[in-house]
Amino acid sequence: MFAIFGKKKLNENKLSNIAVNAILEAVDEGFPEIQEIILNSPELILDFELDSTAKDKFLLIVIAANLQIAPKFLESHQDSRVINQIIEKFALVFDVEPAVFEKAINDYMAFLKKVNHPSNNTLYSMAKAIFFKFELADYQEEYFRNMKAPNPLFLKRLDEVMPIFLFDWEAVTNKYQLVE
Repeated sequence: MFAIFGKKKLNENKLSNIAVNAILEAVDEGFPEIQEIILNSPELILDFELDSTAKDKFLLIVIAANLQIAPKFLESHQDSRVINQIIEKFALVFDVEPAVFEKAINDYMAFLKKVNHPSNNTLYSMAKAIFFKFELADYQEEYFRNMKAPNPLFLKRLDEVMPIFLFDWEAVTNKYQLVE
């Protein structure tokens, strides 16, 4: 009954737990689809296998993209607290020091910006990051292989599935009032 007078409260720690679990679940359930798109793509004409680190690289791309868009939906200072908590929780999951994990994520965030310059489209940056981190240039037709650039049709195919890997920050901030 009191919900009509305001939003429910959600503390930042709980939000960071929800985000970490949602990201891990999305990657666990969705990576096979990414793998299938890559391995069955008509734009990649030479046979190849994804290496054993492909899922880890993809997870880092997804985490970096999610942390990159979080400040658009969270209030000032709240975003840095939530991001720091998420980094700490992922560091625990992967049994690494938070500073080491933060550096890896910052490197991936910088890479997303670099491959996407001058655009700010997060989905497109994720698709391009997959292309470059998975080193797919050599498996394309000669024209794109020589340019070391992704075939736009391949990127479009990846773009279409990227939204399922982004946490819905907007829905959370619309539904809940975040508290420390």
